[in-house]
Amino acid sequence: MKLFLHRVVGPLACNCYVVGEEATRRAIVIDPGGDADELAGEIVSQGLTITAIVATHAHFDHIIAAEQLRALTGAPFMLHDDDRPLLDWMQESGRLWLDVELPPPPEVDTSADEGDRITAGAVELEVIHTPGHSPGSISLVAPDVVFSGDTLFAGSIGRTDLPGGDAQALLDAVRSKLFALDESLLVYPGHGPTTTLGAERAENPFVGDNARF
Repeated sequence: MKLFLHRVVGPLACNCYVVGEEATRRAIVIDPGGDADELAGEIVSQGLTITAIVATHAHFDHIIAAEQLRALTGAPFMLHDDDRPLLDWMQESGRLWLDVELPPPPEVDTSADEGDRITAGAVELEVIHTPGHSPGSISLVAPDVVFSGDTLFAGSIGRTDLPGGDAQALLDAVRSKLFALDESLLVYPGHGPTTTLGAERAENPFVGDNARF
């Protein structure tokens, strides 16, 4: 099985990932926060069949394109149940942070819960509940990579001052769940560059071995 991965950085600097199986061209869209037309063009140009659209959390910059992609592909939109209340805040937060009127939030077809496995052909992503940035934040783990959403970044962690944020829960989730995985795993975060779990365990000033917290 050969896995492929495309990263599309949207206008809000959110990393959207399209990951799937090379042979079958079946794929999963993670954090569709970019331009919906650009993402749709990527899917069509690559000849992909989307099996799931999953958000690592419900902040608007990670889900703006979700409903349009859901309509285009027929794939279910997945979100952890604990983040569903944040969907009601989506349009208000768009007015607050961007001074724009966002479309209504996407309809959630199914929850993405701890231990669930989301598949595209032979590609399988395991859901790990990593709350803190938001109550329902999740990370998605494959054999060689982890998609950490806004839980863990290169040299940083997600903010916890938004509704539902919990700093201690985030620190605990990274240390007890993500750092329990193989340190060689690549980390593909919701914003910014790729890193590894080993590098963050060694050097991250918030959650690493020499963290201040």
